[in-house]
Amino acid sequence: MIARCVVSMQGALLAAVVALGGIAAAGAQTYPTKVVRIVSPFVPGGMGDLLPRAVAVGLTEALGQQVIVENRPGASQIIGMQLAAKSPADGYTLVFATTTSLAINVSAFRNLPYDPVRDFAPVALCFTTPLYLVVHPSLPVKTVKQLIALAKAQPGKLSFASGGKATTNHLAGELFMQLAGVDMLHVPYKSAAPAMVDVMAGHVSLMFGAAGLNDARTGKVRVLAATTARRPTAAPDLPTMQEAGVPGFEVTLWYALVAPAGTPSAIITRLWQEIEKVLRQPALRERFDSLDVTPGSPEVLADLVKREIPRWRKVFESARIPPE
Repeated sequence: MIARCVVSMQGALLAAVVALGGIAAAGAQTYPTKVVRIVSPFVPGGMGDLLPRAVAVGLTEALGQQVIVENRPGASQIIGMQLAAKSPADGYTLVFATTTSLAINVSAFRNLPYDPVRDFAPVALCFTTPLYLVVHPSLPVKTVKQLIALAKAQPGKLSFASGGKATTNHLAGELFMQLAGVDMLHVPYKSAAPAMVDVMAGHVSLMFGAAGLNDARTGKVRVLAATTARRPTAAPDLPTMQEAGVPGFEVTLWYALVAPAGTPSAIITRLWQEIEKVLRQPALRERFDSLDVTPGSPEVLADLVKREIPRWRKVFESARIPPE
């Protein structure tokens, strides 16, 4: 009798699991039934706004439901990320996340109101781009090795600009000093734009800037290297920092889409499949030819985040940058 009850309970549990799986699959097939929102933690008009809007246009067509972008900028992308983390895990809220929001903020802020791993489900890696090491033309260097030699000959005399404490351009400069064994003065600004303006004016010696390639074309700065491990598509003739003489140097800015933790896996899979198709559209690639379009699965994105968090934490610790 007891054995029959056990078997009966096991059968009931199995049936329940199968039924739930069927419900989840059915939900994924009918999803979405209403507007899908992509939260952008950036102000309108910048790359952090234009990129998710381009993806949203393609997703609207693919999903048969409108996909909108909602800008929630501020506090180093924290406002938008926190909003998304607290949203229902039903597939109707995504957030456009970056190296900063998923890998750096956890070391930059003592009481970060979200956990980049626990609070989000990876959906897709979308874009990557390097920073570019640029110097003012008056600086008597044309290679990274020459820059290192000059910095070692004049310790503490060269200066590097950034968009502020714990920004990617700041951390790239700190990483450069650590790996190259040089000492430079950090000059933080309120954002990267005025920082680059002062480099072009010759008030600061150099900068690791996202727009460095475009600025170099004007002749106002000289670009020495790209910070990614591989040469960027936009500048195939430009050496990487590693090729230029700084082994182990790599700084990649990446942009991704994540959802609130607990979003059904079937919906995550559907979103990833459609996003990948959108990212492979030639028109999108041509529009953002300054970036590398790098579709990556939820598993690829999860692995990237888990690798990047401790790597940036080490830079913070080595540079003794205290969290805010």
